[in-house]
Amino acid sequence: MFNKFSRMLKDERGVTALETAIILIAFVVVAAVFAFTILSTGSFLTERSKEAAYAGLQEVRGSMEIKGSVVLEDTGTYVVFNLANVAGGASVDLSRVKMSYLDSATNQDIAYLAGFANPAINQWIATNSAMTETVTILSSGSLARIKVKAPAAIVKDSTFTLEIKPPTGAVLSIQRTTPALIDTVTNLN
Repeated sequence: MFNKFSRMLKDERGVTALETAIILIAFVVVAAVFAFTILSTGSFLTERSKEAAYAGLQEVRGSMEIKGSVVLEDTGTYVVFNLANVAGGASVDLSRVKMSYLDSATNQDIAYLAGFANPAINQWIATNSAMTETVTILSSGSLARIKVKAPAAIVKDSTFTLEIKPPTGAVLSIQRTTPALIDTVTNLN
């Protein structure tokens, strides 16, 4: 028995310093690769979230809003309203804005008419608020008076929708219900 015990004491095999260094280096390399992967992924995700935030800001900056009343003129022949950019919004090229008219019987695109003439059926124009000149670019802080001639005369007790789709930004939907009596000029607010 003593023999076995003395043999166990004489067998002093173990881990050498070189083996320990190799294992330590392997752990350091694995940790460095892991850290590089985490940092790369983090910076990639940060860049993508920054792009998403800028895209969202661009969408909002291109949005438009109604300023004031929506009015029927000429006994329901024309829909007239003032259009402006949202606060801090970018300029909008009105010739690139798409518009459509919807009611219970109609879904029709309305074409932009460059110039100062009264719009024909399914056309719209943009002028300054004094109606002295055509507006093509709606810049920040300015108003455009929009005059739309619907596909048919808008009648009493009916609901219609105008959808204004700028090249960038949110769609502006104007939905109104007409009263029981339509005058020469009827305020729809």
